[in-house]
Amino acid sequence: MGVYISVPFCRTKCTYCNFASDVISRMVFEGYVNQLCGEIQNTFETTAKMEVRTESMVDSIYLGGGTPTVLEPAQLERIFATVRSQFDVRADAEITVECAPGTLSTSMLDCLLRCGVNRVSLGVQSFVDEEARAVGRLHNREIVFDDIARLRSAGISNINIDLIAGLPHQALQSWEFSLAETIRAGVPHVSVYMLEVDEESRLGRELIAGGTRYHAHFAPDEHAVADFYLAACERLEVSGIAQYEISNFAREGCESRHNSKYWQRQPYLGFGLDAHSMLLSTAPGIDAIRLARPDSLEDYMKGTSSLRASPVSQQAALEECFFLGLRLTRGVDLRNLAQTFGEAAISHARAAVGELVADGLMAQRGNLACLTAKGRLLSNEAFERFIMANKSQIE
Repeated sequence: MGVYISVPFCRTKCTYCNFASDVISRMVFEGYVNQLCGEIQNTFETTAKMEVRTESMVDSIYLGGGTPTVLEPAQLERIFATVRSQFDVRADAEITVECAPGTLSTSMLDCLLRCGVNRVSLGVQSFVDEEARAVGRLHNREIVFDDIARLRSAGISNINIDLIAGLPHQALQSWEFSLAETIRAGVPHVSVYMLEVDEESRLGRELIAGGTRYHAHFAPDEHAVADFYLAACERLEVSGIAQYEISNFAREGCESRHNSKYWQRQPYLGFGLDAHSMLLSTAPGIDAIRLARPDSLEDYMKGTSSLRASPVSQQAALEECFFLGLRLTRGVDLRNLAQTFGEAAISHARAAVGELVADGLMAQRGNLACLTAKGRLLSNEAFERFIMANKSQIE
């Protein structure tokens, strides 16, 4: 299994952020870690009450948020010690921690090494200082390169850089600069996200309202953002950083093991605020159980919100295989899905594939079906076709 741990604390709340994280007093940290470690210690007692398959062997651990590196080193070490006390962590496990550039103090870097961390994801978002400042980031380009150099000196070379296409003040020239600096950094993994415009972030709400707060009036339009994304795909590919998922690019052998579990529907457990889990079910007619922890910090700290469990039917599982699996560049194998869910169920999906191929959103080679470059830009439209198509009875 994989283990995800949420640390929802930040030094500053970025204007584009729609996650359950915020700037919180450090006095809250210890209580949160206590609650978190208690959840981890009760894992098998909790899952024993459910009709799910669980195992103690873990091959990936991912600390995200938030910014886990705002915790005290001793608090971070305690979290890792608790995980290792409950799970058998493989010697070759991928262990990732998300870091905001500038939060890697010497003591924190030493802590990561003691905890066995071998992969770090840096939330850079932009190498143009003006763009980073406009959305509330506290780092600059120099700090990013310094952090990368220090990580490598410490023996952590498996580094990811996050970039966001669509930030205020971004133009093709500045985006090209961020891509060039990313390539120059020589990291083996890059994540490129297109700015989400929704009501869950301050910048998103302002963009929807057509206002000027948070530099919203300097944000590029959706056509420009699409051009930025396509430019990233091309530039990174030429540099040997191949796209393997809609938003993720890696050098060969450096794909994220943990995140790949989500797209391949492999089991994982999530702990902490707004963390989610997916465990295979042993109940008849149910493929899996998805679990969600509370998204209110106040309720979470009180322990008053219970774990929400949602069964995944065979029908829903098939739909997930498409809208998760098609995120991967290699796509999905229709023959394998037919063997799992039955040819009758897949026949409707095959028809949807044919329509999407005709529309230029998908390509098919034998039993393998995948999104095209155009399809990745319009992925939600493509995914919706499969949800609408797969309404037949699954035997």
